[in-house]
Amino acid sequence: MKSPKLHFYAGTLLNPRGDRDCQVFPRGMIVVQSLDKGSIIRDLGAYAEMKHRYSKAIQPKNMIDFGDAVILPGFFDMHFHWVQDEVRTLPKDSLLDWLEKYTFPAEMKFSSTRYSRNRARIFFKRLSRVGTIGGAIFSSIHENALHAAMKEVKGDFVIGNVQMNMNSPEALTQTENESVGGVKRLFRKYGNRYAFTPRFAITTSPRVMSAGGALADRLKAFKQSHLSETQSEIQYTLSIYKHIPGFERVKTYTGIYHRAKMLGPRSLMAHGIHLSPSELELLRKTRTALIHCPTSNAPIGERGLGSGLFDFKRVNREKIRWALGSDIGGGPFLSMFDVMRSFVEQNQRVGRIGATRVSALYRATLAGAEILGISGRAGNLDPGKEASFIVVPLPGASEELSAERLLARMIDLHSSRREKYDDCVSHVFLRGRRIYPDSLGA
Repeated sequence: MKSPKLHFYAGTLLNPRGDRDCQVFPRGMIVVQSLDKGSIIRDLGAYAEMKHRYSKAIQPKNMIDFGDAVILPGFFDMHFHWVQDEVRTLPKDSLLDWLEKYTFPAEMKFSSTRYSRNRARIFFKRLSRVGTIGGAIFSSIHENALHAAMKEVKGDFVIGNVQMNMNSPEALTQTENESVGGVKRLFRKYGNRYAFTPRFAITTSPRVMSAGGALADRLKAFKQSHLSETQSEIQYTLSIYKHIPGFERVKTYTGIYHRAKMLGPRSLMAHGIHLSPSELELLRKTRTALIHCPTSNAPIGERGLGSGLFDFKRVNREKIRWALGSDIGGGPFLSMFDVMRSFVEQNQRVGRIGATRVSALYRATLAGAEILGISGRAGNLDPGKEASFIVVPLPGASEELSAERLLARMIDLHSSRREKYDDCVSHVFLRGRRIYPDSLGA
């Protein structure tokens, strides 16, 4: 019988398992086994123990020692707009004004196939470089931009082109029939890699939401949109829907989505900051997931839109699933290290207990995989899962015995120069294959 092909990676290991649970091996080793369809993690543990256990298999050609570096799972960014990369660092204003002034004009450029392909090549290389290997992505309204994203992205992502058929600029508006027809066509082409994506209730009619939502449910595909990001957005949405037949008596933003068949166990609602008790109950009952985007919701002085602070403790009490997202371009930086930093800092500033760095890591990795329904094979470093991980150089990493203290050093490292977070990661492995800095086999 042929011996399994093994590879060994040494460094300090961090393995998130929950809000309060993160394994740490100050000097550890991952054992990776090559299979026909990628590679899995066969074992992990203390360096001395692994070296003794696999002494006959370890050779210079199949061992990489990253020394003073941290090995942790790749990130899941559960909400971002790849077509907004150009506007992420532009001056922020109120949400609706910012969309009109900067975002919509930027997205109009993606009507060009050539432009879309060029931007996709650049953006998705950067995405891999920052260690993000899974999540949920909004594209522009244009199908060619969606095709470009599907071609270039690497990892476990669902992607959708935004549906906009009312209250939108003319250049970004389809008819209801064009929207529904396009959704059917894209589901046929991409299956459940495609996510039905009404931009939000303001721009997408109930007929389009209901038709696309029902189709997504039949195909067991994901649905994604925005919910209750700002008070002005909520009031504007309700002012529109009180004049739409069948919605006149719907009292809440969440209630609109529920009536339009947009809620459910494969529904991702970004933000969810300003929610009433009845809305939280509805989200819980439908098993809809919320995606918290702290850098985007942060005060304008911190390069956010000033939307408010997500009450994660309240959401936890209601047993609503949630994970973190960068919300590029409302969020200014692509790295999930910056997102984790913002989550911790904003909550600590208001004295909210429980916003630990261990919790932030879980919500930036395994929680996203759980929401996408793939945590059996992805999301952390447990044996049996795919060998998808990142490497972050950190002098003295092996001296830290606490996961929280180790993460504090990593996450707080560039808090004063946030753009530097994009340069934290030295290596990215996806299912055993190195995708950054090169595409060489493991």
